[in-house]
Amino acid sequence: MDVPFLDLGAINARHADELKAAAARVIDSGWYIMGEELAAFEREFAAWCGVRHAVGVGNGLDALSLILRGYLQLGALGEGDEVIVPGNTFIASFLAISENRLVPVPVEPDPRSFNLDPACVAAAIGPRTRAIMAVHLYGQLADMSALAALARRHRLLLIEDAAQAHGAARDGRKAGAFGDAAAFSFFPAKNLGALGDGGAVVTADARLAQRVTALRNYGSEVKYRHLFQGVNSRLDEIQAAMLRVKLRHLDEDVAWRRRVARRYRDGIRHPQIRLPQVAQEEQHAWHLFVVRCSHRDALQRHLLAHGIHSQVHYPVPPHRQPAYPDLHDRRLPLTERLHEEVLSLPMGPTLGGDAVERVIEACQAFECPA
Repeated sequence: MDVPFLDLGAINARHADELKAAAARVIDSGWYIMGEELAAFEREFAAWCGVRHAVGVGNGLDALSLILRGYLQLGALGEGDEVIVPGNTFIASFLAISENRLVPVPVEPDPRSFNLDPACVAAAIGPRTRAIMAVHLYGQLADMSALAALARRHRLLLIEDAAQAHGAARDGRKAGAFGDAAAFSFFPAKNLGALGDGGAVVTADARLAQRVTALRNYGSEVKYRHLFQGVNSRLDEIQAAMLRVKLRHLDEDVAWRRRVARRYRDGIRHPQIRLPQVAQEEQHAWHLFVVRCSHRDALQRHLLAHGIHSQVHYPVPPHRQPAYPDLHDRRLPLTERLHEEVLSLPMGPTLGGDAVERVIEACQAFECPA
């Protein structure tokens, strides 16, 4: 049998009875938007992250966008301000910035972690810089101590794009608790995945939490009274109920991902396959296990021939996308090389030992093209 990249059916089947009971509870309640399930999930997720506030929204992009929109309305940002962002990220990080009429300033990553390089961030800070967006790419924490020091020194906002980092931690402190605010995605494939779309903003800033809570609901705190020009981006009751079930199992799932990653890192010893580097085990939640290979496409074809499914995250960096023509002249050679070389191997909380060994054996058997 093939080794799937991620088996969502198997992941959710483990909790089928609990998920069905939660769905039935919502259906029977007759209340499907902004009800008790959402309020309970927000409390539980905030406590799990170690922050005061969590606000459920429609998806991860909306979470990022509403953080920036909230800070714009609170006066901490102004249109045209610059936000430093890693060039090596999913385009959602850029979209949240530009849709708020802010300016993304992409910089190169650290070649070891693929996350923001604090030295590159420091070099990019200019008179219009107002925020740093740290993306915990693939599930590994960015260097938050160095980035926080830069943010304090230059009086910048520090925003975490934690869409891939559910469970990443350092010294007992989880992703989402390091910056001024953080955005999470609950896309089904995430470490904490809904059975549809979803996202959340987490923060210790009560003013921001209050503003985002209103903005997600048409700018309203009281029905039919609209204080702000908001949007419709609400985490619905069914998804909140699903996430409450899966949150109870998240620590166990992340621990399994770490075991799989450890076995990959011990077993794959191919000279042409570069393994991810990790500063500390607990820093990485292993949403993705991403290797580098200068013959990436050939490696992917080889793995598929052996029944191993893989994915490329991501083939084209945001600054080279047609959506951002004004950034096409930006030179980010390391970012561009990474996007030509990275390959994500199978990873997930249901990936069994036999499947892991098959992946390792197939990687070891790869013969580079002449």
